[in-house]
Amino acid sequence: MIKPLTLLLALALAGTAAAQTRHTAAFTVQVVNDGAVAHEAVPVVIALQKYGVDVHTALVTCGGSEVPCQIDDMDRDGRPDELCFMAQVGPRTTRSYAVTIADSGQPRSYTPRTYAEMMLPNKGNRKIYISELTVDRGSASAFNAVVPHGPAFENEYGAYRIYFDHRQTVDLYGKVNRQLELRQTHFYPSAQQLRAGSGDDVLWVGDSFGLGALRGWDGRHPTMIDSLARRTMRVLASGPVRAVVEVVNTGWQTASAGQPPVNMTTRYAVYAGRRDVEVNVSFDRPTAGYEFATGLVNVKGSEEYSDHHGLRACWGTDWPVAERDSVGHKRETVGLAISIPRRYVVRELPADRDNYPFVVSTAGGSRLHYWLNFASANETRGYHSAREWFAYLRQWQRQLDSPVRISGL
Repeated sequence: MIKPLTLLLALALAGTAAAQTRHTAAFTVQVVNDGAVAHEAVPVVIALQKYGVDVHTALVTCGGSEVPCQIDDMDRDGRPDELCFMAQVGPRTTRSYAVTIADSGQPRSYTPRTYAEMMLPNKGNRKIYISELTVDRGSASAFNAVVPHGPAFENEYGAYRIYFDHRQTVDLYGKVNRQLELRQTHFYPSAQQLRAGSGDDVLWVGDSFGLGALRGWDGRHPTMIDSLARRTMRVLASGPVRAVVEVVNTGWQTASAGQPPVNMTTRYAVYAGRRDVEVNVSFDRPTAGYEFATGLVNVKGSEEYSDHHGLRACWGTDWPVAERDSVGHKRETVGLAISIPRRYVVRELPADRDNYPFVVSTAGGSRLHYWLNFASANETRGYHSAREWFAYLRQWQRQLDSPVRISGL
């Protein structure tokens, strides 16, 4: 028989040994800018699986200074699989970032600069946050089942929500000040919050693309995402560096004639220090022969800009809600933009009553990647005319056209 004192000593020694078997990995990431355009906020995303460490903590430094980072479980298996941080690199410059990951300890704390949420409505004003909801074919629309009508996400520049229905439209919340607000306003600020400088919904979208929603294409018109087995929306990440939401359409029968159903996954990501939104679309198989549609809502009376190579924008003023619901609202002036890599653009279509549309494809592959951008004229530090907005977008496109190189991963 083992004496109690002996057992306690053995357990203590085992605990000490376990503490000493902490697993770490250290490596250096180099961010190389070969171009003449400075990059102030480059997202660096590191897949963690290959390092053989069940990551609990991470430290990123550059020149001896700590850089905020974020560990995320993107495949929702309970184990972190991606590390993200923002790099800054000047023209024709290389910067080195030292990364250390470990399987123990508590994640380091940084000031939140992004946020994402989806909630169930509750009459008792007790907030029920959810990270995922799936609606099967034949179910009622989830548009009114969640707050604020779908997952919402933000950084300091602006906020967005994805409509949880057949439109999957990207709707916009413009800000006055550069700050996070959704946790307090949930896309619907009170009169008191508005008086204190809160932002608000600034765009009426109806059945349009809003800001860059992806739809089907029947050869003549965009089509909604309404023939599918199930629709899932998720909050994947929310933290100091990035917020990511995901939309999964399972068994989507697109409008492309003669083509079988596909599964489509769309991820929207905002990053600390960037005005734009990154959109990554993936399909479960190559989609040669399929065509899709995206673009921008044609804001009433808006002025259009296009470089005819995938960058398209507008600047205009309209009610942010249907005119019959406009009491208590004011007309909102916004600038919208979408940038699609040329290889995905099938054709740019003339503006119609609702949209500035594109027909796009995966160029025979199984992925689409594009960027969205917007500004509200309410911003104290922003853009207040079409001329200013379009000038900024030309600079933005130059950055997108001259990406940095990342090595060491």
